[in-house]
Amino acid sequence: MILHIVEAEVCGPHSLRVVFDDGTQKRVNLLPLLEGPVFEPLREPAYFARVSVDPICRTVVWPNGADLAPEALYELSAEQEPIGATPDSTS
Repeated sequence: MILHIVEAEVCGPHSLRVVFDDGTQKRVNLLPLLEGPVFEPLREPAYFARVSVDPICRTVVWPNGADLAPEALYELSAEQEPIGATPDSTS
């Protein structure tokens, strides 16, 4: 099965809440994946926050051309939601 991301929302300095086209939703910390020159700018939270979902490839992308495959995000362990958090309270 080929996975695609249908929604991504910043919910921490290096964390995203992602929704996949199979219905899976989870909050993931991307910091462990941010290695190498193309990902260096994403280590800065303000730049990381410039994430979007590419409408054609349906993965997360940043203005400098960095992107991450949906499968890589799917395999990450889900972060615990902060106590008392609702989907709209952590953004």
